[in-house]
Amino acid sequence: MNGLYKRFGSKSLKIAEHGILIIISIATLFAIFEEVMLMFNRGSVELGDLLLLFIYLEVLAMVANYAEVGKLPIRMPIYIAIVALARYLILDMKAMDDWRVLAIAFSALVLAAAVIVIRFGQLKLPYPKDNID
Repeated sequence: MNGLYKRFGSKSLKIAEHGILIIISIATLFAIFEEVMLMFNRGSVELGDLLLLFIYLEVLAMVANYAEVGKLPIRMPIYIAIVALARYLILDMKAMDDWRVLAIAFSALVLAAAVIVIRFGQLKLPYPKDNID
């Protein structure tokens, strides 16, 4: 009986997982469409628009990667955070004081360093083949 619950529970979670991935994909595609329509109606494309589209692209790439491999590489959300910080810094720099600019730039630098550390760890200290989560 315990095996039945385990199989049913696992299948239910996989179905929910795929459903949520589909919802995230549809919502991201809708947001991309809204942004493109906003640019079209405005008649111009700004740097902030392009950076926002890159964020949406990264979200779609993360969903596709998760759907293919079944695992979420921790670097992908960090990339999204770096682009989001860059977008925030570029769009609002004129209204920010010097300390806020430095704090945001330092945050992006810390995230970039985290990516390097994670990548180094993956290359030099890989998980054993039989102990993959």
